[in-house]
Amino acid sequence: MSASNHFHAFNRIVGNRCFTDHEILQEYSHDETEDLSFLPNYVLKPETPEEISSILKYCNEQKIPVTPAGARTGLSGGALPINGGVLLSMERFNKILEIDEKNHQVTTEPGVITQVLQEAVKEKGLFYPPDPASKGSCFIGGNISENSGGPKAVKYGVTKDYVLNLEVVLPTGEIIWTGANVLKNATGYNLTQLIVGSEGTLAVVTKIVLKLIPHPTYDLLMLVPFKSAEKACEAVADIFRAGITPSGLEFMERNALLWTQEFTQDHSINVAEDDEAHLLIEVDGFDPDVLMVECEKIMNVLERYPTNEVLFAETVAQKNSLWSLRRKVGEAVKTQSIYKEEDTVVPRFELPRLLRLVKTIGEQYGFQSVCYGHAGDGNLHVNIIKGNMTDDQWNNELSKAIRKIFEGVKEMKGTISGEHGIGIVQKSYMDIVFPEVTLDLMRSIKKVFDPNEILNPGKIF
Repeated sequence: MSASNHFHAFNRIVGNRCFTDHEILQEYSHDETEDLSFLPNYVLKPETPEEISSILKYCNEQKIPVTPAGARTGLSGGALPINGGVLLSMERFNKILEIDEKNHQVTTEPGVITQVLQEAVKEKGLFYPPDPASKGSCFIGGNISENSGGPKAVKYGVTKDYVLNLEVVLPTGEIIWTGANVLKNATGYNLTQLIVGSEGTLAVVTKIVLKLIPHPTYDLLMLVPFKSAEKACEAVADIFRAGITPSGLEFMERNALLWTQEFTQDHSINVAEDDEAHLLIEVDGFDPDVLMVECEKIMNVLERYPTNEVLFAETVAQKNSLWSLRRKVGEAVKTQSIYKEEDTVVPRFELPRLLRLVKTIGEQYGFQSVCYGHAGDGNLHVNIIKGNMTDDQWNNELSKAIRKIFEGVKEMKGTISGEHGIGIVQKSYMDIVFPEVTLDLMRSIKKVFDPNEILNPGKIF
């Protein structure tokens, strides 16, 4: 059928919420993945599951690609319409439907900003812990798609640990619930967890039921400068061996902090000449005396390492400033150079080895790297800076270096994405972590859900 016929079909479903003018198509052609951009043919903004059902039924019949998108803050290209077709924006699904205080649950639409949801449940004394760096702009639906984590994951887990039930629209148009609003469920295959982290390739999420927990009433935060970046990584595992589970344990190399200070114009932290890296360590709970004891134990561990003066955040403003610096590292790196960000994750004891590997391969291939991330999870974000690399090195040699890094990660019993997903930028490396038989199983699952492969095609595989 002609483009005109498609437009009229979509217009019948969503009315004036079907867009084809170039300016809007351009706006929805990219997310936060490098400098990549792909124009869709249509941007649709549905408001109900029934509208999505009609859109998907039509697109399935006409073999039109559909790319679900939320706030487009992703870093692996999951929301990029690489095959054109329909960009299905979920931005109008922006309501928190119910906060169930009796059962510690919240039912929400996917277009709610993560921080907005967190603040709404906090007013009821409840806590939704997953908090990616973009929590002030990303949508909860995107967090579902990528199984997002963030700093709190070290103690509280990632998105999948809080998802109880999902309403989804299948690529063939059926609307189903995947589970039940209960904490225990051994009834058939766990379709809920299959959808979480599937990067919008299996179904479109329209309602989400999340588990909540009581909100901690106290927290303590310290910033620890290390004279050796590797020693900072070593200290991470030692803190856990001392019997402490921090609510946040973040690693930042020297340039990560310096570039972020420059980006934010926040120079409240003095970075000494011999500071190679910092650990940002938080403990939280309901008893301040217990937290003080935990901090003392952490300090006892740190005494064995080459550190400079530890900064304890004494006010809420100071805590917010430190966390803001950490959360804006990714944005700051972008302002310095063309870059690629790799989302490696290894068992936390292997962090020093991973950092060494990244620096060694950087020397071999001529690139600079700035590393930071969720050290308590063993999740290291490796920002590869183009700097003085030639275009030929960047375009033709860098992929070999990244493959070597990922092969090392696999050898350490880690994997190539901890929270950013595979999307399009990592899919050529999937053979490193999975044999073909495993990839074929995943492809078969995709085919069962999406027989005509219209939903977010070209992602992951």
